[in-house]
Amino acid sequence: MSIEVVTGNHAAGYALSVAGEANRTARGVVCGIYPITPQTEIVEYVANFHFTKGHIVAVESEHSAMGVCIGASLNGARSFTASSSNGLAYMAENIFVAGFYRLPILMVAVNRTLGPPWNIWADQGDTLMFRDAAWIQFYCENNQEVVDSVLLGFRLAEDSRVLLPVMVIMDAFIISHTSTETELPGQELVDAFLPPLALHHRIDVNHPVTVGGLTWPLETASSRVEIDQAMQRVPRILAEHQRAFEQQFGHPIHGALEAFAADDADLLLVVSGSIATTARKVVQERRAAGEKIGLVKIKMFRPFPASELCQISNGASKIAVLDRNYSAGTGGIFWQEVRAVLQRKPDTLIQNYLTGVGGLDVTPQCISEIIDDLRGRTEMVHPLWKGVAV
Repeated sequence: MSIEVVTGNHAAGYALSVAGEANRTARGVVCGIYPITPQTEIVEYVANFHFTKGHIVAVESEHSAMGVCIGASLNGARSFTASSSNGLAYMAENIFVAGFYRLPILMVAVNRTLGPPWNIWADQGDTLMFRDAAWIQFYCENNQEVVDSVLLGFRLAEDSRVLLPVMVIMDAFIISHTSTETELPGQELVDAFLPPLALHHRIDVNHPVTVGGLTWPLETASSRVEIDQAMQRVPRILAEHQRAFEQQFGHPIHGALEAFAADDADLLLVVSGSIATTARKVVQERRAAGEKIGLVKIKMFRPFPASELCQISNGASKIAVLDRNYSAGTGGIFWQEVRAVLQRKPDTLIQNYLTGVGGLDVTPQCISEIIDDLRGRTEMVHPLWKGVAV
């Protein structure tokens, strides 16, 4: 295990590459690639990696990049790609296909604002538009979580009890282009953690089947039920693989949620992504001043960790949900999920704050202002914009 100073994109490219190489004794690795700022460095890293058994396929569009991954995965290869923003939007049809085919593809998505107006900075709207697709979603706080989540994501996706694709997600530039000390596990460690992929429903010329044919309503509904059942199994299976990860790599990895100073908190901040680092520092300072404030970082957005959130937030009377995204006419998407989960707690005030949208900085002062605002509130109001004049 080496510690290097690398960017989030480098960390993602490295983790994808060693995970792909770990499948060399099986059917190898295939990556469909197409560049888009700010993820281009990820596929550049992968394209320059020497795989013992595999192919890097440069294509003409993001739609085709996922198409390559689908074809490769159906043939039993370990398959992955990376994209951002409008590239993800162009890939949309095949993103849904990959989930409905139950293919364990992994995609690193670098959150970038959807345009127009054209903007290359961090905003979670691009990946959250796939909240209804059959994909597991992990939102990473820092470079180390990117590496760890890629490796954990492959193991989870390829588990025969799951067989669902995984998105590993990071904020544009704040993580993707920022260099930090990051542990990069050697190939032998990764080989031991990721068993060769044996996809039981891969294409086999000796047993021909139809893939993607027309079905009647009953068959379609049945396939959705199977996906739902797999999603319900994810939290338990994720916990199993977390323990295996910690044993193999010697450091812990957060699963669905991380609770910080939340046990006796009467006020909670709910955050995701890189905002968690800043919010945790503010919570530490306010705690030192005697305030009972806690933090919940949501890492796994799909499936949404409802029971864990209910348990952690049980003692809080006020909750601020900070969203780096916006659903037109409704507010923040994480806030909608939190409200739905906590509707059994009608006495809890759950206020939405739209902050960091479009890549705006989320500073300690901004988070402190949110805490002060929430302290003084007696009822929930329409989602509040922070950092922008309204």
